[in-house]
Amino acid sequence: QLVESGGGLVQAGGSLRLSCAASGRTFSYYAMGWFRQAPGKEREFVSAISFSGGQTYYLESVKGRFTISRDNAKRTAYLQMNNMKPEDTAVYYCAAHESPYMNPVSGFKWWGQGTQVTVSS
Repeated sequence: QLVESGGGLVQAGGSLRLSCAASGRTFSYYAMGWFRQAPGKEREFVSAISFSGGQTYYLESVKGRFTISRDNAKRTAYLQMNNMKPEDTAVYYCAAHESPYMNPVSGFKWWGQGTQVTVSS
């Protein structure tokens, strides 16, 4: 089970940190990812991190602004979002991969319920 938290309303240029608490699986064995879905759009990949945290990937438009991390002892993944833009507005979902690494993207099999992030201009 994956439970996201930390969403909310923020002004453009502001910051939020999303958390994803995991239970029921050996958290440290699996890659974790963040996806988002804006109204009327398809869900898109935002960022992912390997089982150890040694590899990370980002959507081009969030590079330099978002940082993914994980704390395996706390069974939690994070997405720090800085310098946020109105186009970052979406429901953000945490996902767990079926393997230690994040490829392929279709391997993200387990999903949280999502948390709303709204960035006002």
